[in-house]
Amino acid sequence: MKSDVSKLLQKRKTSILETWMKNQLSDEGLRDDLMSNEDLRLQSEELLTSLLDNLSEQNINNGQSDDFEPVVEILSGISIIRARQGYSPRETGVFVFSLRDALIQALHDTKLEPLELYETTVKLNRLFDSFGVTTFETFIKGREEVILRQTDEISEISTPVIRVWDGIVALPIIGTLDSARTQIVMENLLQEIVDTSSSIAILDISGVPAVDSLVAQHLLKTVSATRLMGAECIISGIRPEIAQTVVHLGIDLSNIVTKASLAHALKHAFSLLQLEVKKKNIQKEKASV
Repeated sequence: MKSDVSKLLQKRKTSILETWMKNQLSDEGLRDDLMSNEDLRLQSEELLTSLLDNLSEQNINNGQSDDFEPVVEILSGISIIRARQGYSPRETGVFVFSLRDALIQALHDTKLEPLELYETTVKLNRLFDSFGVTTFETFIKGREEVILRQTDEISEISTPVIRVWDGIVALPIIGTLDSARTQIVMENLLQEIVDTSSSIAILDISGVPAVDSLVAQHLLKTVSATRLMGAECIISGIRPEIAQTVVHLGIDLSNIVTKASLAHALKHAFSLLQLEVKKKNIQKEKASV
């Protein structure tokens, strides 16, 4: 007569949890800076309780059973949290598979016949193979969400629109321009023109490593959109090698004001606004006092 494995494991829940915690804490790669031992114990106990409550002779080798929906839900939540906290896939894998080792160790401490012990061990391995796949799928999904959020934040930071003077905004572009980034550049620039009621926008491309026909098309579209907003657009940071590339590609920028540096563009903007900036003669003022 076969033993009820689920009941055997349920009776040894406390010792299984202790063995599992011992396995995790003995791992050299454990990141105690990301989670305290108390939180790790609470997390482990929640998963173990759900697993033992839903484990039965009928589903012990079927991780896809509907009975394990609560277990998968907890496991997915843990994987997502660990991905966001910065755990590696290996660390998350150790968390899950060290539970399997603790369960098998508990079975060895019972009086199961060797054949039954072997068959039960094989079933538990299959069950945790399924849980492992679920864990890694969820972990990767969580990590992709983190990467996408960081990419959006970097794109936002890398396209700052600066109000350099009353009526003048500047947007220094650093790195490669592509369609997605150009859209962010255009949206940020147009919104800043509206917010500041600026009439002049300076696009500084001194941080763009290369200009090809696609980048040039992006710049032309941004300039056109700026003009539709009633503002004049100046492109600065035209380096000699970029100027040669533009000429070689036959790109017509004759209708756009271009300057070699941001300083030259700002000077031109001042002239358009009929502003004059003079260096203050401090020595002469001191002499007259």
